[in-house]
Amino acid sequence: MTTVATTAKEGTGTPYALSHLDALESEAVHIFREVAGEFENPVILFSGGKDS
Repeated sequence: MTTVATTAKEGTGTPYALSHLDALESEAVHIFREVAGEFENPVILFSGGKDS
């Protein structure tokens, strides 16, 4: 993963902010970790076809 640092808006208290795609990726990873911790045998369904 390539992290791109951008200048944050004034008043946020941090000099860096995540790009839109980095924020989405971070949220997805968080969800995967929550599910993995909550269930004994979690399952992920994936479709990588042209029409997906």
